[in-house]
Amino acid sequence: MIYIIDDDEIMAECIARACKGEVRIFSNAIEAMNGISEGELPSLIFLDVLLDGPDGFTFLNEMVSYPDTAKVPVIIVTSLDLQGWDLREYGVVKILHKDTMTPGEIRECVEEYGG
Repeated sequence: MIYIIDDDEIMAECIARACKGEVRIFSNAIEAMNGISEGELPSLIFLDVLLDGPDGFTFLNEMVSYPDTAKVPVIIVTSLDLQGWDLREYGVVKILHKDTMTPGEIRECVEEYGG
């Protein structure tokens, strides 16, 4: 199961189509954490950092605070310039920029990181 956490519905749907697998879309971090607390551990997360309510960085902090969720790879999908940021300690394995990412890059992430 792949989680897509993005408050932009169109962007979330585009990512979901490129994933070509079983996905769940959440519009905010709280909904996603509730999904995880229901016992459903995703194999991969695509995460926007500019979310309504708790932002993506807050979500990452919560994820790394539990041993099982700390191991889930996270792909940041953002319009922010995060080049040079080292977020590996938060489980971030890749950062994709919304303006330049392609469906092929999304599929490569799914293949490489276990979606």
